[in-house]
Amino acid sequence: MQGSDIAKRSTDCHSPKPYDSSACTLEFVPLHFGDKLTVINPRGRLGIITLWSTQSYIIQRLQELGIDLCPETSKIAVVGNLYGNGIPHLLRNLLYNPQIRDLAVFGRDRSGSSQDLIAFFEEGLEKADYLGEKITRIKGTSHVIDSLVTPEMFAEKPRIHVFGEPDDQYAAIKLYRFVHSYSPFPPVTTERLEVPLPEVRVKRFPSEPRSHVIVKETPLQAWRELVFRLVRFGHLVRLDKGDRQELQNVKVVITQPAPDEAEELSEYGFSLDDLKKYQAEMVDSEILIDQAYTYGNRLRRHFGIDALSLFAGRLRKNPQDRHCYFTLWDNTIDIEADSSPCLVSVFFRVFEDKLTLTAIYRTHNALDAWLRNVYGLMKVLEIVSSSAGIKVGAITVVSHSISVDPARYDFARRVAESKGFSVDLDPNGYFVISVDSESKEIVACHLSQDGTQLAEYRGKKAERIQHEIARDCAISDINHALYVGRQLARAEECLIRGEPFEEE
Repeated sequence: MQGSDIAKRSTDCHSPKPYDSSACTLEFVPLHFGDKLTVINPRGRLGIITLWSTQSYIIQRLQELGIDLCPETSKIAVVGNLYGNGIPHLLRNLLYNPQIRDLAVFGRDRSGSSQDLIAFFEEGLEKADYLGEKITRIKGTSHVIDSLVTPEMFAEKPRIHVFGEPDDQYAAIKLYRFVHSYSPFPPVTTERLEVPLPEVRVKRFPSEPRSHVIVKETPLQAWRELVFRLVRFGHLVRLDKGDRQELQNVKVVITQPAPDEAEELSEYGFSLDDLKKYQAEMVDSEILIDQAYTYGNRLRRHFGIDALSLFAGRLRKNPQDRHCYFTLWDNTIDIEADSSPCLVSVFFRVFEDKLTLTAIYRTHNALDAWLRNVYGLMKVLEIVSSSAGIKVGAITVVSHSISVDPARYDFARRVAESKGFSVDLDPNGYFVISVDSESKEIVACHLSQDGTQLAEYRGKKAERIQHEIARDCAISDINHALYVGRQLARAEECLIRGEPFEEE
């Protein structure tokens, strides 16, 4: 429906006086995400929230509806997205711009951010226990937020009007009528209130920040270890969108990719139902006009190829096919685009009679996106393996740039501190340490996990055996290495003293 048609259906609306920009003495000045917002009329009183819909498409819809977007006369001050982790920044922008009287929500909601924002003003904040600590969250939601901004700080709480999705014609009519008749009272205050984001003191331990490798059985186990690595070893970097604590080229291998227990997921604020919903979205080839891209569309339609069906067919014919590699990155549009895919390639390969999937991500949000992405990849792998008649194997995720927003560092730290002690089998095998009383030597017998002898190391000095084991890369697990080192030292001491040695 075009703007002229809507205008005809809106003749019964009250026609206000033309909007007078000079009546507003404040101009909109963003404290956060200035480069991500579209300012229409700095002296406007209305903000448009597009949620997950692209700003360019929503602005196009506003133009089609006949809504005034002139920088001198428009009632709209600014248009911007709202993802879940952007609420703290939005609230601070509103406090600094008290002239923004109303917020119109017109976009596709994929994370519940609009409901969380409404709950902030209507329900307020509450204290809750999380992983043994007190946290602040928006009441009635699972949304953890800092406590530096509260609803009571707003001299006039913004009114939030939810209109629906942009392809809903009824929602479009309601939005047009609302903007057409919009005539707010003067703001109750012109005092700008600047509240900084929570101060975070990042404590970083030394490591090689480009070589972290994680191997875990389940997605949730892998996610917890990933967050631990970022908290302990991440480097603070300055980006246009804000600071991030980053690692590069992190490789995570999930050996048994399957859904986690719902209760375990809920401990960290994840919903199994939401993750299953994301799985369906991940393989959906349809793309809506207000979306810049979807992974499902890139995998199954964008390039004129359904890669999942194609690869399943190839693998049925030849399980050892090594051409099942697909790039989601489109050089013709993605390099200059405002919104580009983070997932850039997938590779399917049969290994040890199981179908494995390796996915490469350009950038990754560790707290909010990584686990959801893994669940989406599980669905992708399931579809190909089922159609090809091959059992599901491991999923490997490589993230060129993976980071944590320091504004959520407290949450990340709590996740990291929830890590317990565990003893994992070293995939490189294990050692049996003994002392040969006849040759007066320490003996370190290297065995595979099925008991097959791989090598034998002998020497009168533990240090010599230590270096030989390291040379052969016979140990891959730090806990295992510490144990073997302890046993070698004990064996050498018993050899020197002429005492019997028994491995602990």
